[in-house]
Amino acid sequence: MRLFDSMTREVRELQPVDGKTFRFYCCGPTVYGPAHIGNFRTFVMNDVLRRVLEVSGVETYHVRNITDVDDKTIRDSEAAGETLADFTGRWLAQFHTDCEKLNCLPPHLEPSAVAHIPQQIAMIEELIAKGHAYAPGDGSVYFRIASFSDYGKLSRLDTRDLELGKTQSTRAGEQADEYEKDSISDFVLWKGQRGCDGENFWESPWGPGRPGWHLECSAMIREYLGDTFDLHGGGEDLAFPHHENEIAQSQCACGGEFARHWFHGAHLLVNGKKMSKSAGTIFTIADLEEKGFSAAEVRYELLSAYYRKQANFTLESLHAKKEALLKLSKAEAELRERVGGGEVPSYQDLLGLSSFGVFAEAFGKLTDDLNTAAAIGCVFTGLKGAQTHEDWLGFHGVLAALGLVLPVLSDSSEEIPAEVQVLAEERWAARSAKDWAKSDELRDTLKEMGWVANDGREGYELEKLS
Repeated sequence: MRLFDSMTREVRELQPVDGKTFRFYCCGPTVYGPAHIGNFRTFVMNDVLRRVLEVSGVETYHVRNITDVDDKTIRDSEAAGETLADFTGRWLAQFHTDCEKLNCLPPHLEPSAVAHIPQQIAMIEELIAKGHAYAPGDGSVYFRIASFSDYGKLSRLDTRDLELGKTQSTRAGEQADEYEKDSISDFVLWKGQRGCDGENFWESPWGPGRPGWHLECSAMIREYLGDTFDLHGGGEDLAFPHHENEIAQSQCACGGEFARHWFHGAHLLVNGKKMSKSAGTIFTIADLEEKGFSAAEVRYELLSAYYRKQANFTLESLHAKKEALLKLSKAEAELRERVGGGEVPSYQDLLGLSSFGVFAEAFGKLTDDLNTAAAIGCVFTGLKGAQTHEDWLGFHGVLAALGLVLPVLSDSSEEIPAEVQVLAEERWAARSAKDWAKSDELRDTLKEMGWVANDGREGYELEKLS
């Protein structure tokens, strides 16, 4: 498999360090609220990466962390009057539920920041001993960026832009976990206790406090993947400062190569704009289910654009994915009957599949820089020529790699003629564009054909007239 490497800016072949198991890490959620579809684009793409490797016959070891202590989790748990453990545990359970609905494979290991405070303290002590960190006496500890000459290599920062030697504590008295490029400085490894932290603090050699956000990943990666591992994934928004800080901490404390490959996905737009609470363009899985869409349709939508390009999410495009999944389900049923395929193979049955038949090109698009959009297009092309049992297995092999779950056909869905579906889609598009004349014309045509479209707020359902 070949994949673009954010560090070298090249498409490179993926090879396990030990020649056996591909070991990779993905930055997980900060559990202070429900994850939104922008978050899930990253998690779904990492899931597809793992699936493609496994269907190719490569064994994987997937580690994804849980951030259950940082500025946001402490702030919101205190505001809610809950303990940090109860607050983050509730949102972690919601995250797991959404992942299951989206058909994401659970990671092999899911360590949390709170459970690894001792490992983080030990790493800070090593960094201080080696001259890469310092405690200025305010109860906190900072990483000295000037001590690491490769800082900024991943995100192509010019070290002349960095305010070397300046600590975050000088910025309005705040030690922020997250910051923008223009405010970069020596970043915090251990945050001294503040009044707003409540009971959320741990004892350390520098006094009570808690780890900085960036440190947890370095400590847990070292614990479970060692000093050199195969790949580190996350959204492009994490490249700076989070991943830059991880590299600096880990290489200075541990040596080693750290991640041999960096995998970053592009941002998700909604209606062509950046997601925003004020604009009402941040959607969770629950939000979309309330509008009548399934998590399977959301996953399809998140896969319909190449991961290195910004994707534009719209409710109209989700409706199209509903119809596309239905077409795939019908095509699978027809192909299965044609070849006598029998029971649909499980995911485990398809690991190491040796041949994909007419769907070899579709799987090839996935192994060549995870081009999910092109792969889906090749699936529909392949269906036109699929005739054999090998083709049927190949079809399911590609679906397994994409993690797409097809809807169960109902009697009513099987009866809807293709021309009726096309007219219904044209009518919905006209209605969405407020072309009422065309919408009414198509509605009348559908009635003449014996069908009515029952409109909802964000979609419609076809019903056969009696």
